[in-house]
Amino acid sequence: MLMTTPGKKAVLYRMVMKDHICPFGLKSLDLLKREGFAVEDHWLKTREETNRFQQAHGVDTTPQTFIDGRRIGGNDDLRRFFGRSVKDRAAASHAPVIAVFSMTALMSVAANWAVGSLDTLRTLEWFVAFSMCVLAILKLRDLESFSNMFLGYDLLARRWVRYAYLYPFGEALAGVLMVAGALAWLAAPVALLIGTAGAWSVFQAVYIEKRELKCACVGGDSNVPLGFISLTENLMMVAMAVWTVAKAILP
Repeated sequence: MLMTTPGKKAVLYRMVMKDHICPFGLKSLDLLKREGFAVEDHWLKTREETNRFQQAHGVDTTPQTFIDGRRIGGNDDLRRFFGRSVKDRAAASHAPVIAVFSMTALMSVAANWAVGSLDTLRTLEWFVAFSMCVLAILKLRDLESFSNMFLGYDLLARRWVRYAYLYPFGEALAGVLMVAGALAWLAAPVALLIGTAGAWSVFQAVYIEKRELKCACVGGDSNVPLGFISLTENLMMVAMAVWTVAKAILP
């Protein structure tokens, strides 16, 4: 239960309109309550009312918090006031890739559990295949944006631009077939092509040309830096392709 501390009061102005409730206003309200403040919560219910408030206080944004008559500012300013961290939205981060790989690892374990087995090898196979499928989904959310970022470093796409649009479909196809354990003759060459081309492109851009780029692996709107994790993702596809062929031809 959130408890207010006697004497700790704050005044909050935030947009609560018929067609828009400011998420940062809700976050500020929640933070103030968690810090033990009694909040005098003022709703700005129209754009006109919001504009008048901004002009009166010389601010460009809402929400705005006041404590002891002093204007603290917006949600980021309020977090800093309480000594909380503020995320740099422009900073590079591996968080999206870590989230994908963590979930696909859990999915592969869960899938094996569901079929009554915890076979380590099959878990690894499904981990790579599920990862390919999820990464393909993220790219296909905005194919145009993905292609723009991908063309910045992929060597094959630079030679044949249409490849930038086909890549996510190839990744999805190979991933689905590998989950199903079907059509190895199709899945393996596709994974081998995109994995090899991708690995060499990343190695060329990062380790030879020393370029600082964003990776399109989780879509064209990410801040994931191009580097070791991107290279590993492609090498995983290569390894999976080789293993798929080996399983198909070995007794």
